[in-house]
Formats: sequence, C-alpha cells, structure tokens
Amino acid sequence: MQALILAGGSGTRFWPLSRRSKPKQLLALEGERTLLQATVDRLAPLVPAESVWVCTTREIAGDVAEQLPGVPAEQILSEPEGRDTAAAIGWSVHRIRAAVGDQVVVVLPADHRVGRADAFRATLEEAQRVADGGSVVALGVEPRWAEVAYGYLELGDTLDEATGLRRVARFTEKPNAETAKEFYDSGNYRWNGGIFVFRGSVLLDRLERHQPELAAALEELARRPDAIDELYGKLPRISIDFGVMEHLEDLVTLPLDCEWSDLGGWAALAELLPTDAAGNAVRGSVLAIDAADNLLYADHGTVAAIGVTGMVIIRTGDTVLVVPRERAEEVRLVTEELKRRRNDELL
Repeated sequence: MQALILAGGSGTRFWPLSRRSKPKQLLALEGERTLLQATVDRLAPLVPAESVWVCTTREIAGDVAEQLPGVPAEQILSEPEGRDTAAAIGWSVHRIRAAVGDQVVVVLPADHRVGRADAFRATLEEAQRVADGGSVVALGVEPRWAEVAYGYLELGDTLDEATGLRRVARFTEKPNAETAKEFYDSGNYRWNGGIFVFRGSVLLDRLERHQPELAAALEELARRPDAIDELYGKLPRISIDFGVMEHLEDLVTLPLDCEWSDLGGWAALAELLPTDAAGNAVRGSVLAIDAADNLLYADHGTVAAIGVTGMVIIRTGDTVLVVPRERAEEVRLVTEELKRRRNDELL
C-alpha cells in the first residue's frame, strides 16, 4: 500500500503560531514531533516511509523534505498552485501509478491527530483488504457531538458485521446546526474523517465518470509533465468530497475508533493538552494566578494570567493572541484583517 499525505493547507485557525511559511502541519502542537511527522510515524510499519508520498506546495516543499528525511525526495510532490483536493489527489495518483503501478492508496490529511496508532493501523489494514477488491473506502468516526464543520456519512446496509463495514447511503458535506443535530441524534451517521482508501485505477475511473473535464486535464498533464506550470493552474477547482465521493453509489465505510481529532483550532487543542489543578490547558512557560479554564500557550517567553476565566492566550515570538475560548474559531477574522491591511509579515 502507498500513502498519499495532503500537506498543502495553511492552517490559519492556529494563527499566530501558524503562518504561510509554517502552516499547521509543520508545527509540533503537543509533543516534539510535528503533525506531519506524526502522520508518517503512525503509518509504520504498515506503510514504511519509502512508500509515502506527500502532496504539498512549492513554498514549503523544502521544509517538508527536511522534516521527512526517510521519504524519497522524488515522492514529495509540489503543486505550482492550489487547485483543491480532487486535482491534488488525481495528479498525485497519476504520479504514484507511473512509479509503482496500480497499488492500493490511502489518502490522508497531514494535520490530524490520532491517539491510538495501533488501532488506526488495524483499521487501515482492513481498508486495504476491502479496497483491493475494487471498493472506495471512507474511514468514518463515531460522532461525539453535533459538529457542523465535518462531513457526514449516512450508514446503509451492513456488509461485514465483524469489521463494521457498511455501505454509505449518502455523503453530506458540512450540514447546518439543525441538520447536524438530527444526524447526531439518529445514531446512523459517522463523521467523514477525510481518509480514503482505493486502488489508483479505481479513483481515476471515478474521476473520469464524475469529473470528466478534470480527468482529461490530468491525463494531458500526465502526458506532458514538463508543462506543469502551464497546465496545472487550468485544472478545475473542486474538492474530492464534492467532486467524487458524494456521487459514488458504491462507497463503503469502516469505523475508525482511534481517538481521532482534526485539531481544527485552539479550542480543540485545549482538550488535548495537560491541565493544571484549575483546569487551565497549558504548554510552555506559563504562570496562572486565580485563573481557571483557560488555554495558556507560550511558544516563546512566558504567559502570565491573573484573574481570567475561559480565555485563549497565545504568545509567539512577535505576536500575542487573546480571545474568549468560545470564540477561538474567530481567529480567522484576524487573518482576514491582516490581509486587508496587507500586513504580510504577520501572515
């Protein structure tokens, strides 16, 4: 099995720690290993580093290669510009097939967290077996709350009671709050973990069926790889979810029970970091006096907090972020304002 890691995102929800030059996947948010390194770590020994491919941007390709010395340099693929996940996956699968033939490929994001790597690999091994028979497998996470930021997989017929393999009756992207609650209360949905397993030929066939314009453009790019700067920016921009997965009538899912988190922002990280006696999630040099239920994160220097509750306080080398914990997702408003002001040094 080959692994294709998508590492092109900017991770702005972790601003000011994440920047254009050092997005979320290149950060070590919990331990010493970055999210990208941890993604490769948890694949082994099922998928060793020499069978790992990374699709990233030219801006950070050097940093990716530096963080992953075990991944062959020619398997770090650099997009000239982002054209969303359908283009990135289709282009990468063409490259993988040209190098190693028609193998099973697992596609996974570079910036998620898995608490139990052994359980993750066991599910992935079963997904490999299913995908080897020609199916497209989406790994589904049991919902823990009614989340509006995730896609949902509606469960259909049971195909294998022992493994929990089910047909996907419907693929729904990011519902509104009312629909998300209905999905959660029904007990018949899984979160889309963004991890897909398929044979390379099967994925390209599905692309041709459901996104023929993109498939044809990718075929031309495969024939003319030296023209990538000319051709890549013309690829249709659409996600693999909207472009392919939600149209499949034969999509199947396996349950993923491995303490998964997409680490969507500071509030999500606060749930994972160690806490002090007052419930403050802390990392780095932190001093909390009469302060409770905060996220206090010092990447540089020290964060000192007195008499505050329910706050997110982040210190980096040049920036301090202070926001109520329940509004931590709104950090995007800062990055949007910085773009408006053309304050590129802080982006």
